[in-house]
Amino acid sequence: MHLEEMKKTIENLVLQKGFYNKPEDVPKKLLFAFIELGEASDAWKKGETREKIAEELIDTIFYILDASRLACPGVDLDKMFLEKLKANRSRPYQYGEGHRLQSRENQV
Repeated sequence: MHLEEMKKTIENLVLQKGFYNKPEDVPKKLLFAFIELGEASDAWKKGETREKIAEELIDTIFYILDASRLACPGVDLDKMFLEKLKANRSRPYQYGEGHRLQSRENQV
């Protein structure tokens, strides 16, 4: 299943269950995604099963995809994903990690 298919499946679930479904609900959905990410982190720290950790991460993905359909309708996430992947592949090794190396060099 592709991201666009997942968005449609989640939209159907949202409509069936009467969940938040307006563009002004996007901040709530992003907050819920953040909460689920915290639950995944907590499950990891507590040594929960891989399945429990994965379940929390999937909850995060659900909220993000649901927020995306309201925040940026018409944007093809499959295409966007591939464009972003291409951009990230073109970055140098350890892109964004250089500040750590500079900090160590300044301490010496």
